[in-house]
Amino acid sequence: MSFTTVKEILTGNYEDEHVFMRGWVYRKRESKKTIFLLIRDATGIIQSTIKEGSKAWKEAQRITIESSASLSGTVRKEKRAPGEYEITVDEIAIIGLAEKFPIAKDLSEEFLRDVRHLWLRSRKMNLIMRIRSEVLWAMHSFFRERGFIEISPPMFITSACEGGATLFSAKYFDRDLYLTQSAQLYSEILIYSLEKVYTCAPSFRAEKSRTIRHLTEYWHVEPEWAFADLNDVMQIEEELVSFVCKRIAEGCSKELEELKVDPGELIKIKPPFPRITYEEAVERLQRKGFDITWGTDMGFDEEKALAEDFQGPFFVYDYPKEIKAFYCKTYRDKPGIAMSVDMLVPKIGELTTGGAREDDGTELTKRIEESGLSLEDYEWYVDMRRYGTVPHVGFGLGVERLLMWMLGLNNIIDTIPFPRTMRRSYP
Repeated sequence: MSFTTVKEILTGNYEDEHVFMRGWVYRKRESKKTIFLLIRDATGIIQSTIKEGSKAWKEAQRITIESSASLSGTVRKEKRAPGEYEITVDEIAIIGLAEKFPIAKDLSEEFLRDVRHLWLRSRKMNLIMRIRSEVLWAMHSFFRERGFIEISPPMFITSACEGGATLFSAKYFDRDLYLTQSAQLYSEILIYSLEKVYTCAPSFRAEKSRTIRHLTEYWHVEPEWAFADLNDVMQIEEELVSFVCKRIAEGCSKELEELKVDPGELIKIKPPFPRITYEEAVERLQRKGFDITWGTDMGFDEEKALAEDFQGPFFVYDYPKEIKAFYCKTYRDKPGIAMSVDMLVPKIGELTTGGAREDDGTELTKRIEESGLSLEDYEWYVDMRRYGTVPHVGFGLGVERLLMWMLGLNNIIDTIPFPRTMRRSYP
C-alpha cells in the first residue's frame, strides 16, 4: 500500500482521488452527524471528515488527540478547510490510541518547557525545526561552494579556548578533561594542510547566564582559513548571513508565513553590512547615557542599545587587547588593539565573534603568559607557528542565535529541540 503525504495532497492534483494516508490526530471536533479530524504528518495538516453511518464512524468516535492512525478516503475541494482541501474518510485504523493529551490551550511557557518531549509535536516547533534543518544545510552549501573542507574536532579537550571559568569538566578515565568551548584551536591545525576548513558541531559553555540568548550547549559553525586578514573575515561573515537569509526566504516561505515572519525582510539582508570601530561604539553608547569607557567589555544591554542604530546586522571591530582572547592578533603599530570583530544584530546583540589569529610564535607566547595561562598546555598551539606560519583568520557563529534573530523568537530555547540551560537538562 502506498501512502500519500499531506503536502502531496495539498500541492498536487489529487482532487476526487482516493488516497491512503497516515499520521496523528492534531485536533478533533464533533457534531451529531459529523466528526472533523485534523490529521498531521511531518509535511503538514489536513482536515478529514467522517459522516455518521460510515465504516469509519465508530473508530472516529473512539480516537483521541495525538492518536496515530492510518485512513483512506477521497480528496475534496473545501475552501473553509486548512489548505482548502479535505478528505472524506471511508476507513480509519487506529495504530496507537493516545491517553488524554496534557497540552491544551492557555498553558504556561514553564509547563511547555517541562513537557518538551510532547511540545515538539506542536505546529510551531515543527516549523522551526524544519527551518533549522534548512539553515544548517544552507551553511554547509555556502562553505562547500567556496572550497572549505568540513572537519571533525574533538569534544574532549585538555585546555581552554575562551576561558577556564566557563569550562565543563569531565572525568576521562584517570584524568580530568573538559567539554569543548570551540573547535577553533584544533581547526587551526588543519589549515596548514587543507587551507580552508569549517566545523558545525556542539560547543559547551558553563556560563551562569539566565538570559533569553544563552544556552549551555549550542551548535557552533566555525570556519578557519589561511592567507587572509580581518577584512576577509567580515566579508565572508556578511556573505554567509545574507546567503542563509536568502535561501530560507526562498525555500521556506510557507513556513515563515505560518510563523508570521515576512520573507521579504530576510531578502533585504544584503552585504555590505555597516562597520564601526569599538571606539565609535563606546562613543555612541556614551551619548545614549551608558557609563562605559575605553577598555570595558560590552554586555547584552550595551549590544542591544547599540543595535538600535541599525536596521540589520553590523560589525564592531578593533577591540582593546585586554578584553579579547590570547590568540587574537594585534596591530604591530597599535599593540593595544586586537584585530577582532563581532557581528551584532537587533534585539539579540552578538551573533558572531572572529578575527585574525596571532601567527607569530614569540608574540603568541607572550600573550599566553600575560593571560596567566599555562604555556605547557598550549605548547602544541605555539608549535604550529614554528613550521611555516601563515596569516590566518576565523570566526564562530551560534546557529541558535541566528535562528532566534531570523524568526523573531522571544527565547533561544525555541530554536533547538532539547535546550540545555542552567536550570534545564531534562529530558
